Amino acid sequence: MAPSGIARLAASSPLVDEKRDTEYFLLPVKSILNESDSKNMPFRWTVNPYRGCEFACRYCYARYTHEFMELDGNEFEKKIYVKENAGALAARDLGCKDVDGELIAIGTATDPYQPAEKDHGATRAILEKMAERQGLNISITTKSNQVVRDVKLLQRIAERSSLSVNLSITTMRPGLARLLEPRAPRPDLRMEAVRALREAGIDAGVFAMPVLPGLTDREADLDALARAARDAGAKWFAANVLFLMPSAQKIFLPFVAEKFPKLVARYREWYSQNAYAPEAYRKEIAQRVEQLRKKYMLGTHPAAAPRTSPQLVFALGQPVN
Repeated sequence: MAPSGIARLAASSPLVDEKRDTEYFLLPVKSILNESDSKNMPFRWTVNPYRGCEFACRYCYARYTHEFMELDGNEFEKKIYVKENAGALAARDLGCKDVDGELIAIGTATDPYQPAEKDHGATRAILEKMAERQGLNISITTKSNQVVRDVKLLQRIAERSSLSVNLSITTMRPGLARLLEPRAPRPDLRMEAVRALREAGIDAGVFAMPVLPGLTDREADLDALARAARDAGAKWFAANVLFLMPSAQKIFLPFVAEKFPKLVARYREWYSQNAYAPEAYRKEIAQRVEQLRKKYMLGTHPAAAPRTSPQLVFALGQPVN
């Protein structure tokens, strides 16, 4: 049967570049702003300038989005789709959709500042159109210090709209980070991006997301992360425990079995029937993070009181379409 919908568009998307063992395709799309119909999310609109993500995070829940294009989850970091005419479509969407005051979350599924951004600039094209507007409410989530490249543009946006930038940092241990997030910038570089953004007057904070059981959840490790966030001038510190969908399990569980065999039984027990860790564990981590916020005088994200949800769940690695 011939592919249809997004799978058909992906199959016909032209190859425009190839480097770092990764292929880049130009994907025709009808819209840049996508409306979330979930009342449990702290945002109404999402923006993902790319499909697929080169950072290759072992745990990334968003691998399932490649399955919509009839691609294997293993191809998530090898086949990157750049949304065509991103700037023009963003300008049109901003003009005709009800966006004023509603949170627009950029980077809910794939990183807006992954390496593809250097060459293709889809994220910057969208932000340039947002800078022409006023009264917007924008949140950017990224694992990349490349966001600092756009600091002047972000300052322009912040002058006329509400803007927050979240650096997703799971651990300050560079060796562990390299194993978990093979192509993402080092944790210290991400934390320096927080510092640079804050020095530029931009609201920025740290998302310790996801917290990985047995890997990044030790009290000393989370304390080091929160302390580094404080030292960088972060305005907030937020965390959520790993959400592991079946598509991500296919990648993550074999990785754990190879690199951390003592943990594989726990992961299989916890995640075999449910994408969420046990509630008791999630509450324990939430309490630990709250204690760290108080210890280092860190706030919560400005969107921590969403329409109906008490949690922040829109960092990379969290359950967001």
